[in-house]
Order: sequence, then structure tokens, then C-alpha cells
Amino acid sequence: MTQVSVLLTGRGLVESPRWHGDRLYFSDWSAGEVVAVDLTGRSEVVARVPSLPLCTAWLPDGRLLVVSSKDGRLLRREPDGGLVLYADLGVPGWNDIVADGRGNTYVNRAHFDPMAGEDPEPGSVHLAAADGSVREVADDIAFPNGMAVTADGSTLIVADSYRHQLVAFDIGADGALSRRRIWADLGEGTPDGICLDVENAVWYADVPHRRCVRVAEGGTVLRTVPLDRGAFACVLGGPDGRTLFVTAARWQGMTESEMVAPGSGQVLTVPVEVPGAGRP
Repeated sequence: MTQVSVLLTGRGLVESPRWHGDRLYFSDWSAGEVVAVDLTGRSEVVARVPSLPLCTAWLPDGRLLVVSSKDGRLLRREPDGGLVLYADLGVPGWNDIVADGRGNTYVNRAHFDPMAGEDPEPGSVHLAAADGSVREVADDIAFPNGMAVTADGSTLIVADSYRHQLVAFDIGADGALSRRRIWADLGEGTPDGICLDVENAVWYADVPHRRCVRVAEGGTVLRTVPLDRGAFACVLGGPDGRTLFVTAARWQGMTESEMVAPGSGQVLTVPVEVPGAGRP
């Protein structure tokens, strides 16, 4: 029997869980807040950015990056808690972000506004380098969502929600992406946020199917954790890396005024056997 515990509840559209130090950081898109919570459930707001989406990544030097999607800016949180410009992304509509540990940061975007009911148009992945430059490094991803970098820094995996796939790229020395391939075809699975473990398996969160799923390269399902609400993202963390943290909420629809039921957002924990690896 899978043990699912509630660490925090009463939130909105919760996303982008990141384990750092001894706490979990996540974003509440509804509130425009980045929140840190410890394993006892004590939480504090560490940044306020009125953005939807609102995703985060940790730089190698321990500073937090925050995507301000509507402004088309990538912000860096300073030690005093202030936010400064890290990179100008140029246009709005950015979604997930991951850093590779070498100063490369990958940010993706859909090329349409699903909340406005626009017709789908394939999205892209961009590289935000340490010098502030931004360039496109991958295209033709139907709806780019969660991303992860393998522990050795050699591979970027991107969740394509609309094509029900995980897509992999080799990462070059300059951060460029090459050798595109389908890492896993997920059948009816709809991947949102993702993370990796030391056996090179991927956990993906699935909103419409209300679950988190662990898959091997090629798509073999290794474990499924059913939930009572949509799973938006997941990450492995905790003192030994063997806790799966899941951000979940009751989904109402992309074009609804409230995409999730107010107050239904939760941070859940699930014990697992295989510890996390890579980034996030």
C-alpha cells in the first residue's frame, strides 16, 4: 500500500517543487509566491512574483532563479531576499526551468496562450547563459513542461505534455542541445513536472490522471502512485533523497477563472526506495 501524507494544505495552484538544503521550495501560482516548507510543515514565503506560470531553479552558487513569465524576465534572488534581473527573455509566456550545474539554465515556453483558448502551436526550449545571453536551443515541442538534467550533466529531458512523451537531448559543452530522441513514449500519460533518480528512471506528475508515475527509458512503467487530485509536479528529496514530494490540486480547467479549486493545493510526501539524482 502506497503511503501518501499531506505536508501542507490550503494552497492554490502549486508547482515547481525543489528540494534545497533541508527544505522543500515550491511555487503557489495562484498567490504569486515562492514558499519554503520544512519536514514539520512549517512554511514561509521567500519571494513574491505575480506570475503565472511561476517556476524556479537553483544556481550552482546557491542562489534561486525565478521565472517572471508575464514580464519575460528571469530573476535571481539575492542573499538579502531581493530580486534582480538575471536574464531578459524578451517575450512573455515562459513555463518551466532547470539549471545544469555548469551555469547553463534552460527555460521553455509554449508559443500560444492556452488560458486564452488559443490554438496550439509547438513550443521551444531556450538557454539562458551565465552572461545573460538567451538563445533558442530546441523547437517543435508541442507543449513543453517539466525538465530534468541527468546527474552527469550530459542529458536534458523535457516533458511534452501534448505528445505524451519524454524527449531527450545531449547537452554540449556550450549548452547547445543535440541528438534529439524520444526517451519514453507514455501512451495516455500526460507528463507535467518531472524528476530523476539514481537508477536513471523518471518520475512524472500527471494532472488529468491524478497520479505520479515512475518510468524507465523506453517507457516501461515501474511504479504508479494514485492520488485524489491532479499531480502538477514532483521532486525527490529529504535527508536521504528517498521522499517523493508532489504538488497537487483539484484541476478545474485551463480556461476557467480559477484553474484549480481554491484551497485545494497540497504538498504531499511519498516514501520511495530509490533516491533522487540530477536536477531539479
